[in-house]
Amino acid sequence: MRTYAPRFDGDVELWGLTGLLHDLDYERYPNLEDLDDGHPRSALRELEARGYPPELVRAVASHADFLGVSRDSPMEKTLFAVDELSGFILAVAYVRPEKLQGMTPKSVKKKLKQPSFAAAVNRDELRHGAEELGVDFDEHLTIVIGALAAKQDELMPAGADAPGGSDGDGGAD
Repeated sequence: MRTYAPRFDGDVELWGLTGLLHDLDYERYPNLEDLDDGHPRSALRELEARGYPPELVRAVASHADFLGVSRDSPMEKTLFAVDELSGFILAVAYVRPEKLQGMTPKSVKKKLKQPSFAAAVNRDELRHGAEELGVDFDEHLTIVIGALAAKQDELMPAGADAPGGSDGDGGAD
């Protein structure tokens, strides 16, 4: 999110905070169908109650297609475009000896063709996110890989195992 913000004249801190907070309730309330406490409904209530900017709250709502909130702003479109892709790229990195370093779009696309790899990730949504953002898919992959690689030490500490049980979001901020 922070990497994309300048491209769309966005506030880097607001975009980064949006990426960081968008799934704040997922581990506690992963059930998307729960109309009271399901993800991201619980997060939306919490963010509103704490007075977060309306554009941040709306972006969080719009990243969940099932809520029916359109993605209109560049920040909303970017959150959707980088959310699952970040997690997928990190999953690819965990099976590579060099992790994120030297990763190319070709490496990611090779794994996208393997339905059993990170099977829960909807491949069509990954491509749709880039299209909605108006960015070529290979360029989008390059941007997200680069942003994650710059934070590799934070995202993938030496000796750490691959994370389990996440929604696929490995670092959308």
